[in-house]
Amino acid sequence: MSENILIIKNVSKSFPKVIANKNISFNIKKNTVHALLGENGAGKSTLVKILYGLLKSDEGEITFNNSPLKVQSPSEARKNKIGMVFQHFSLFDSLTVRENLILGIDQNMSFSNLQEKVNEISNRYKLPLDLNAPINTLSAGQKQRVEIVRILLQDPQLLIMDEPTSVLTPQEVKSLFETLNTLLKEGRTILYITHKLEEVINLCDEVTILRNGEVIESSKLENETAETLATKMLGKKLSEIATDYSNITSKINLSAKNLSIEFNDPFLVDLKNISFDIKEGEIFGIAGVAGNGQSELMNLLTGEEIEGVSGELDFNKIDIKNFSPKKRRDMSIAFVPENRLGHSAVPELTLTENILLSQFPDNDFQKNGLISFENIEVQAKKVIEKFNVVTPGPDAKASSLSGGNLQKFVIGREILSKPKLLIISHPTWGIDAGAEHAIRQSLIELAKNGTSIIVISQDLDELIEITHRLSVIFNGKLSKSYDTREISISQIGLLMGGHKID
Repeated sequence: MSENILIIKNVSKSFPKVIANKNISFNIKKNTVHALLGENGAGKSTLVKILYGLLKSDEGEITFNNSPLKVQSPSEARKNKIGMVFQHFSLFDSLTVRENLILGIDQNMSFSNLQEKVNEISNRYKLPLDLNAPINTLSAGQKQRVEIVRILLQDPQLLIMDEPTSVLTPQEVKSLFETLNTLLKEGRTILYITHKLEEVINLCDEVTILRNGEVIESSKLENETAETLATKMLGKKLSEIATDYSNITSKINLSAKNLSIEFNDPFLVDLKNISFDIKEGEIFGIAGVAGNGQSELMNLLTGEEIEGVSGELDFNKIDIKNFSPKKRRDMSIAFVPENRLGHSAVPELTLTENILLSQFPDNDFQKNGLISFENIEVQAKKVIEKFNVVTPGPDAKASSLSGGNLQKFVIGREILSKPKLLIISHPTWGIDAGAEHAIRQSLIELAKNGTSIIVISQDLDELIEITHRLSVIFNGKLSKSYDTREISISQIGLLMGGHKID
């Protein structure tokens, strides 16, 4: 039987009004892949931040390689042979791969020695890198390679991976799994955090499930399925989701023809002749690897970018190409950008106040010209309850919520406003199975009631599950649309890589 490389015993951590970890205890065996699962707010992020030296526990003991682990910073964690690849890349876009690697290592190293070590790691783990390439020119998969190589330069024994496949194509996921298997063959250990339960079944040896800051179960994955894991995480069984095609009408709500824009900026992607139509009650998906023009297209659709845009954009036969975001909202167009905190919500305002920011003119939030905070608070409570937002209450500041819970709140706010058109970016990125299920089901129900929805996402399972049609964006160009029932994930993956499938 494998010996334990990591022993966590009675670890607790509290924040104001929240107990993030409560007497967490479990072991990780050497040379295994150990999954850490739980809903948003279950305590996963707090625990791994303690392991990586970003937070200090209030109580408890951690033993690593038979010695007490007490790290005060990530650099100390790396010296103890613990590395971490974060969900959101911590790279400088304006610097080259070489410069980012130099910044990420703790010892002094010449460029020639760095080149030698990188070449060795690249060849051993099949992670090819161009050291001279600027980060902003790389795909999401290539950026992740840089992150992994940067960690492997430290020669870690325990590698923590947080949502490592959330921005990858199916082909890049396969390549990542090959790299992880090579690491395992060398005797390394991986702590794997993900909301993709099929990955846990296919890749991991054991699993620890957290709920409300406590360990629900820590065991081998024998006889487990994605469904049984989801049930244990949530404490209940999820119903099946089925996309309904019967409510789509022939009426076209939104029509884009040859939308184009040139930015003359190396950090932005030019859009070239973007064309598509959305029918009333239809969910239209846009897939693509990060950095291929999704953000730029989102800004055109929401009205945040109107200067220099050519082509046509009609909503209910009205040209809205030059309309501001507010003017589009006044027409019952809602949107949820990718960046929730600071873009979709104001951090220092309460949840109630954030409800007011994005509502349509015909709501009941004002009486005789005065704001009715009582009615706004009622709406905030509805969002919190329906979308299971973990928060002390509607008076809590947006900045006090975890990323996943803020995401649930922002998306719930827009869905409950019942818009005629909803444009949403990455609706379930990095959130737990229960929230993912609730949001996807709510989008389907919204479409059934006549709302047209555009979903921009890198999660192919999500797009396959909820959309009626989809296209793929690559290098600023949008493919033709495909009936979701008639296209496979592997075909979508090829389109995401710039290949043709016809």
